[in-house]
Amino acid sequence: MTAPTTSQANRRTLRRLLLIAAPMFGFGFAVAPLYSVICSLTGLNGRTSDRPVAVAEVQGEVDKTRTVTVEFVANVNESAPWEFAPKVVRMEVHPGQFYRTSFIAQNLTGAPLVGQAVPSVTPGPAAPHFQKIECFCFSRQAFKPHESKDMPVVFRLDPSTPADISTVTLSYTFFKVEDKGS
Repeated sequence: MTAPTTSQANRRTLRRLLLIAAPMFGFGFAVAPLYSVICSLTGLNGRTSDRPVAVAEVQGEVDKTRTVTVEFVANVNESAPWEFAPKVVRMEVHPGQFYRTSFIAQNLTGAPLVGQAVPSVTPGPAAPHFQKIECFCFSRQAFKPHESKDMPVVFRLDPSTPADISTVTLSYTFFKVEDKGS
């Protein structure tokens, strides 16, 4: 048996590298959607549900013996031409009870715009317990030139929220999106 030539060895090495690189490349495309699904299911990285929770789905008594501070934060994507802020920055809530607050957004341009808010809850372990019944983040928001909107959020903390969580922050980042006929 003869030893492979340098050219044959190089081709074999190239084939092996391609067999390794192709699955890695595919994994790179699959990682973002997988991460998003895992975060939605587990509340990892502060992700909350992308759909409203039906009032009939929520169970549990209101825990009047416990108070949790809920803080509201509004962020605007750096290139988005908006003003965006919570109406109130902090609320004291009883787990199990429904609360309503709102955020104010204004289109600062002379052109119609469409925006989408992406929520996040911290600390991460509180995210699966933060239940939104109504939220402007569930759909795109269309704004006329210079239009301002009061955008409501109806929520509750599940009574099973861990006892060591005394403060929860609900943060939204508002992005400009292209309207594709949503």
